[in-house]
Amino acid sequence: MVLIAAAYAAAWAWQQPFMAKPRMAWTLARMPPPATLTMPVREVEAARIADTFGDPRGADRSHEGVDIFAPRGADVVSATPGIVTAVREGGLGGRQVWVMGPARERHYYAHLDDWAPGLAAGDVVWPGTLLGSVGDSGNARGTSPHLHYGIYAADGAYDPLPLLLAAAVAETD
Repeated sequence: MVLIAAAYAAAWAWQQPFMAKPRMAWTLARMPPPATLTMPVREVEAARIADTFGDPRGADRSHEGVDIFAPRGADVVSATPGIVTAVREGGLGGRQVWVMGPARERHYYAHLDDWAPGLAAGDVVWPGTLLGSVGDSGNARGTSPHLHYGIYAADGAYDPLPLLLAAAVAETD
């Protein structure tokens, strides 16, 4: 009888709002990597993005993402469901947001002008959830406003552009 009561209590607790983050983490860890991605900057078409993944950046590093140019202040949104793991300022990316998405891949949104009001580590997000706005913070200071968007899997960074283009093709079908 005690085991049955404990099972019911655990099932009840798992469905409560305070368990939303652990439920999402469990779901994300079991999901495969995405085959398509929501465009992370509103009002920008994937076909307008130049594939700069892997291009040299200085003498000692390469570009680990794509730059999505847009007007300063344009909305930056989550490309996947996920959990915000960091909202911070510093380093090359300046104002940045990190989201753990499907398959526990990390999605990096950098050079933001500002963050969405109230956005914090631990927040559960969905495709289209506002994360911030396009800017030129970090080492992009003084360049045209853009979002640097990167994805990091267990083996390192990979090019997000094919997944953004696949979503655009799927929308037209």
